[in-house]
Parts: sequence; C-alpha cells; structure tokens
Amino acid sequence: MRSDRIKKGIERVPHRALLYATGIRKKSLSKPFILVATSFSDIIPGHIGMRDLERFIERGVCSAGGVPFFSGIPGICDGIAMGHLGMHYSLPSRELIADSLESVVQAHAFDGVVCLTNCDKITPGMLMAAARLNVPTIIVTAGPMLSGKMGSRKLAFVHDTFEALARAKKGEISKDELSCLEQEACPGAGSCQGLYTANTMSCVTESLGMSLTGCATSLSVLAKKKRIAEESGEKIVELVRKNIKPRDIMIKDAFENAIMVDMALGGSTNTVLHIKAIAHEAGIDLPLKTFDRLSKKVPNISCIEPAGLHMMEDLEYAGGIPAVLKRLKNKIHNVPTLNGKTTKQIADEARIIDDDVIRTEKKAYRKEGGIAVLYGNIAPDGAVVKQSAVSLKMMKFTGRARTYNSEEAAMKDILGRKIKKGDCVVIRYEGPKGGPGMREMLAPTSAIVGLGLEDDVALITDGRFSGGTKGPCIGHISPEAAAGGVIALIEDGDKIQIDITKRKLTLCVDAEELKKRKRKLKIIKPKITTGYLARYAKLVTSASTGAIVK
Repeated sequence: MRSDRIKKGIERVPHRALLYATGIRKKSLSKPFILVATSFSDIIPGHIGMRDLERFIERGVCSAGGVPFFSGIPGICDGIAMGHLGMHYSLPSRELIADSLESVVQAHAFDGVVCLTNCDKITPGMLMAAARLNVPTIIVTAGPMLSGKMGSRKLAFVHDTFEALARAKKGEISKDELSCLEQEACPGAGSCQGLYTANTMSCVTESLGMSLTGCATSLSVLAKKKRIAEESGEKIVELVRKNIKPRDIMIKDAFENAIMVDMALGGSTNTVLHIKAIAHEAGIDLPLKTFDRLSKKVPNISCIEPAGLHMMEDLEYAGGIPAVLKRLKNKIHNVPTLNGKTTKQIADEARIIDDDVIRTEKKAYRKEGGIAVLYGNIAPDGAVVKQSAVSLKMMKFTGRARTYNSEEAAMKDILGRKIKKGDCVVIRYEGPKGGPGMREMLAPTSAIVGLGLEDDVALITDGRFSGGTKGPCIGHISPEAAAGGVIALIEDGDKIQIDITKRKLTLCVDAEELKKRKRKLKIIKPKITTGYLARYAKLVTSASTGAIVK
C-alpha cells in the first residue's frame, strides 16, 4: 500500500507515534488509509449538508475495512461571489483546490481518496487532482437543491433572484414580492436547482464513470444521497484493493461520453473549461473542436432551467443520468466505470420514466447539442455559446457594438436602461489574465433577460457565463483582450455579426483598419496586481485551452 511508506519499518517509529496520537489502534496500521477530502462549508448552500454525508462515507470506509481521515478543501459559492471582487477568485480557486488535494494526498501517502464536493469549481478541481495523482479515487457530489415554492409556483435561484432584480427595476415586481422571492428561491441545502455549472459538473462526473450510478441527480436532502455516500465509502476500499485508478476510468472515450451527455442535457458552457482542464491532467488531448463535433452529433433531449421549466429534481425522477445514457446508447462508447459496470450495461439497466424530461431523438428539443463553438476574426481560437438557451429568433443576429472594459461599467448602463434593441454588448478585459480570473457575467445577462431584451440584444465577452445564463451570450472569446485579441480593438458602433448555426462570429471591420487599431492599442493592466491573483494572471493560459495554469 502507498501508506506503507509512513507506517512500516523501524525508521518510521516517529511517524507511527504521530499516527497513534490521532487515536488509531495498532491493528489499523495494516488497513488502507483513506482520505475523505471534504469541501464542507457553512456559507455554501450546496455544501451545508455535507456533515451528514461525511458520517455515511465514514461508515462505508470502516465497514469495508479502511481507516478514514478527514481533511478540508476550500470552496467558493459563485452566487455569493458574483458581481463584485469575489468573482475574480472563483475560477482561480479551481487550481487551489487541485493543488491542495495533491499536497495532502502526497504528503501523507494515502491509499485512496473520497472527494466530497458539489459546486462549480470544487468538483472540477477535485477531478483535476484525481487525474493528476492517479491514486484510487471516487467522487461524491452532494446533490441538487429542491425547487423553491411561492404558492403553487416553482422557484429557481437564477430566474427568481437575478432576473427578478431587473424586473423589479422595471416596476413589474413589488418590493414585497421581491422580498418573498429572495427568501423562498433557495429553500435549503443543495446545488442550485437548474442545469447550472454545479449540477452540470455532477452529471459530467457520473458520465465519466467517476461517481456511483445515480449520484449526480439524487437530491441533497433525501436519504438516497446518504446511501450513495455510504456505498461510495465502501467502494473506495474495493478500488484500493483492486488498484483501480482514475486514469483507468478517465480515458478519451469516457471524456467523449461525458461531453455527449452534457450536450444532450444542454449544460453549462463552463464545462468546456473544466473538461479540457481535467483531460489535460489525465494526459489526454481534447481539442476545443471536439465539443462542437459531438454537439452536431447529439441532439438536445432535455430542457432544464434556465433553458426550460424543468428542474434537476425532474431529471432525477425521470431516471437521471442512466436514463440519459439509455437514450444515447447507440452514440456513447462502451467503457468501464467505477461501478464495475460499463456505460452500456448501465444504460441497459436504466428506466426512462418521463419522456418529456428526457425525450427521444425524434422529439428532441433541438437537433444539435447544448453548446456551440464559434470562430471568426473576433475569436480565431474559438468562443462558446449555450445554444440550447438561445431562442431560434436570435440564432442569427447583427448588432452595433457597445464596448465596456469591465462588468461593472456594462452593468451600470444595462440597469440604467441605456442598452437598446439591436445593441451587442461587448465586455472585455475579463478573461483569465485580464480579469484576472475570468469572471462570470450572470448579473448582466440576467438583467438583460429581466428587462425583456433577450431577443433583441446580444452579449459577447472574453469572460465567461454562469450555467444559469440564457440568450445570445457568447463567452470565452480567445485570444482575450489582455493578450491583444481582436475583442480589444472593437469600437462603439462597429457592426458585429453572430451566426450560431454556421458557427460564425464576425467583426465587420476590414483588416487594414484593424491593423491601424492594433498599432494604437494600449493593453489595460489586470484589475488586481497583488497576491494570489497576480501570480495566477502570469501563469494562466487561454480559455481555449481550459484556462489551465502552467
């Protein structure tokens, strides 16, 4: 066992003395040492229920003959960090999470790892570390939140808070109603109810084969999740004894399966960044064009908030990820999972309970998958859009540029009702380097929707979007403004053409004029120049590569 390096031999007398200080017995030294890497936090709603899950994981590890040790992993709530300084830290925290887990596992020579996670950057950070370490690992995602309620109406976090804010400013919602919405939209523990980044990454994790069947959609507050946690504790000891490692599971075909499930569901554009980063750690080349190739192959068979009215609880009761795999059985690769079953075995055993939540290919919501990758002179290295959340009317759009060098400047004009029909809002210097940290633009996009302009206004950025974004919002524009990308050269009034169907994003300015602008361009320095983010800005790569740190 890996842990023998801290347990065996006369030279390890001091090490054993310290281990005994933790309270373990002598007989425990012959058992696998299992790290439960928990991201419990009592400020992140998706993580507040983890104390119960920790107990059940511990039960499972002990019953299977392992010795559990707990260690905390940092986490950030994107919703609370949104719209201010805090969002600069969200994406960079992914690297801290991966590095933290690597450090603890390597320093203490653990035999196996259970990652207890849930929210946006925490799950991909854990998976990056798992791929990097290649030590037996299983992921437990803590589960989605129940929908809120106001009378008989279901409530969801983004629609009923971020979008409601703009409607309140229009006078469509009273202060009392807004107060009710903010108290009822998030009724308790769990990751926010729609197919936002946290829940999309849970679905990706199960589709990769790195969590137990049913884990992704089983709800945070229900006993089913506790049973999955206990079984995961048992399973990690089995994985250690059989020496089944993450890179045995996270092979290229498994990544393609995860992307296909993502496309079928219409998940968050953030998964493009995260899946690429995880694949990089696993030593797998996964070009950006892979996402578009698979999106053209897989129809969008689900329509979950923000694209539609269904919630994650509806996906759970419709059959969850196994049911989605069943729908995609003729498209997915047959690869092993940590369950001891292949993906097609899981698909064969699945039941599809609701044909509207998980539709057939013939009745698909869209013929193509949820994400499209666009190219053009604005984004020669690519840009992404959640096309499943764009109305058919806005799949093609020509607008006049309204340029902003920060999210705050754009937000001021949007809420000030200065953005008009036919505008294309350009938010730049918010990329991985330029932000730094590649902030999510949920507040501007939600405000545009709340003002009723989602079918009349587009938004493009070198930043990124929340999985809760809807409308023609194109992010991850590469190269970013801080790297001298063409997005930095756009001027107010320039014509911008968007054609999602043809995968085109074009600035209608001739090449000679762009060369002149390039010669005059003065790059704006990152907004934060000290501390962790200053180091991050120097090391982070383009969004087109997954915004990995080298």
